[in-house]
Amino acid sequence: MAIFFIKKIWQNETDESVHSQFIRFSRGKFENKFVTTLSRNGKCKLNSTFELANNLVVFASGIAQKMRVNGILLTRENPDSLIKQIDIKAASKKKAAIFASEIDAELTAEQIKKISDVAYFMLFDCIGDGIELKIKKKLPKPSKSGSEKVNDKFCVLEADIKHWQKIKEEFAFDIDDFKKAQVRHTVEINDVILPQGEKDFEKLRLNAKKKGIITRNIVADGRENSDRKEFVA
Repeated sequence: MAIFFIKKIWQNETDESVHSQFIRFSRGKFENKFVTTLSRNGKCKLNSTFELANNLVVFASGIAQKMRVNGILLTRENPDSLIKQIDIKAASKKKAAIFASEIDAELTAEQIKKISDVAYFMLFDCIGDGIELKIKKKLPKPSKSGSEKVNDKFCVLEADIKHWQKIKEEFAFDIDDFKKAQVRHTVEINDVILPQGEKDFEKLRLNAKKKGIITRNIVADGRENSDRKEFVA
């Protein structure tokens, strides 16, 4: 089963994790989204913008099975019961509508999957089994124009070459063999589908589905290609 939300869309497997990626979007056209750069030269490397953070943490832990994790968990709901359930120590603070919890523990893939089910963002540094993932600890602020400054090194994953095929299959699933590739997405939101009968503004914002088209703009070893996909999420 796919982890990367773009791969899920291309495989018609849209779920709640895909929906969460489009809460920020309104109607309009948005370029340079979900930017991902992959390369292999003795080792594997993947750089990306902030949107891939959760997917990368889950992906890396799924390969390593156990990782040393240090960073910040952001949730919309109080995470205390989850933290107690998975038996780790974490200090949580609430700022505005978001809870921030500092995590420093050795976690299994199963524990990380439970965390991901409630996470808004997992801003974690992780290391284990030849994989090292570093993620910045402060999310970019949305701009009034709807376009954040593009930081395509917000997430940096480095891995032993033995993991290349799994990385390629997940994050470059539609690209033929290559040494270096970059993918930039253009998102066009044509319609916003509001939940019927809901009057609470925050619930409307969080649960409204977006309908539109995503274009994957690919440059792989100098070869340019693009693909488009309609979606509702």
